[in-house]
Amino acid sequence: MTRTIVVDLDGTLIRSDLLVESIFLFLRKHPVRFLNIFVWLFKGKAHFKRRIADAVLPDVHTLPYNEPLLAWLKARKAEGAVLVLATASDLRLAQRVAAHVAIFDEVLGTEDRNLAARHKRDALIGRFGQGAFEYVGNSGADVAVWEAATLTHVANPDRGVLVRARRLGRMGELFDDRAGYLGVLRRALRMHQWAKNLLVFVPLLAVHRLTELPLLLDATLAFLCFGACASSVYLLNDLLDLEDDRQHRTKRFRPLAAGAYPIAHAMLLMPALLLVAFGVALLCLPLAFSVVLLGYYALTLAYSLWLKRMVMVDVVALAMLYTVRVVAGTAAISVPTTFWILAFCMFIFLSLAFVKRYTELHEAKVKGNTDQATPGRGYMANDFELLASLGGAAGYVAVLVLALYINDSAAQVLYAHPERMWVTCPLLLFWLSRVWLLAHRGQMNDDPIVFALRDRVSRWVGVAFALAFMLAAH
Repeated sequence: MTRTIVVDLDGTLIRSDLLVESIFLFLRKHPVRFLNIFVWLFKGKAHFKRRIADAVLPDVHTLPYNEPLLAWLKARKAEGAVLVLATASDLRLAQRVAAHVAIFDEVLGTEDRNLAARHKRDALIGRFGQGAFEYVGNSGADVAVWEAATLTHVANPDRGVLVRARRLGRMGELFDDRAGYLGVLRRALRMHQWAKNLLVFVPLLAVHRLTELPLLLDATLAFLCFGACASSVYLLNDLLDLEDDRQHRTKRFRPLAAGAYPIAHAMLLMPALLLVAFGVALLCLPLAFSVVLLGYYALTLAYSLWLKRMVMVDVVALAMLYTVRVVAGTAAISVPTTFWILAFCMFIFLSLAFVKRYTELHEAKVKGNTDQATPGRGYMANDFELLASLGGAAGYVAVLVLALYINDSAAQVLYAHPERMWVTCPLLLFWLSRVWLLAHRGQMNDDPIVFALRDRVSRWVGVAFALAFMLAAH
């Protein structure tokens, strides 16, 4: 007798959820129509899925497929088994996936009725008969289908699902190759990017009050608030950029793009992290800090939805996002923001933002994509030479601002020997020139701030920089 193996799609054949991906793709492409989502949902799940699929169709070629399961299905297909893809996703999406993997004999999906749980079970019984098919699933909604199947195959099960599947007594194959949850969570939150938030301590250092414990505590709380807020935005950004990230050399390994971290968990974490960030800010820090944090979130949201796809606007926005962290540091400890700090930060961070874009375009140039815009950006690969000129100029202007500050009366007030700070100018010139040289050679990390913290030479330059300021103060 020929085996009939029915396979679920979301969370099973792919390590993602096509409906959620479609929603975020819709929000990215049509942000002003976000209210339509609620109108469509009010008319039922099947109608909702149909209208979302009318508006956007995710790229099925780059989806994170469950490769062990796919290999097993291909082997069963070679043995003569009939393979059926049955999913609650819109039928058109299911058909596109089936056409891509090219192993399924039949496709069932949501049309007029949401094909999930009992509805899927009834449809399969009507098509093949009770106990006449095997079923591969992953969620609690699949338990009802497993009850009507001859064999229960489980792929990367949700919490508690494997126990329920085994209780049915017809356990077949188990496909579970997930990494440890906490490690994946740390990468999804991009904890390493929290290093950027050390910029909130810059004002505390600038006014020589780092040893004052209350101010140090306030700055630390500001650091944590920015970390939680930033991680929330990173999750949102990754959900909006799933398709673009999957075409990127390194970003395709991000947990959400690779399907290593559940999308549902990310959707719960986003508001939770925001609540923590603003709750702590409002309860423990000056109101001005909460205002700056809100501005940071608004700018980051605008960057994720629009600004990152606007040529030149994106690098200015990135420079502002770095600078806002310094402004937040001044708000947290209630000291005024000076012209010199703002000018220096804006120019040096603009240079580093250009490095970030230059790195992406340099990679496209090496690959020969001279006439193709980089995914999710408005640049062409041939623009990288112009970006190098603009970025180098912005960096050297930052050095000029530093030199002018050393000679200004403000430095005379804070430093006993301001002339000792002149060594910082050649140090900064060396470091910026080296960063751009490495970027030109294709050896730069995607984020220059993270690179600076990991690079041994950069750390030594930072130590020398700090020593120069310490010697100038005494």
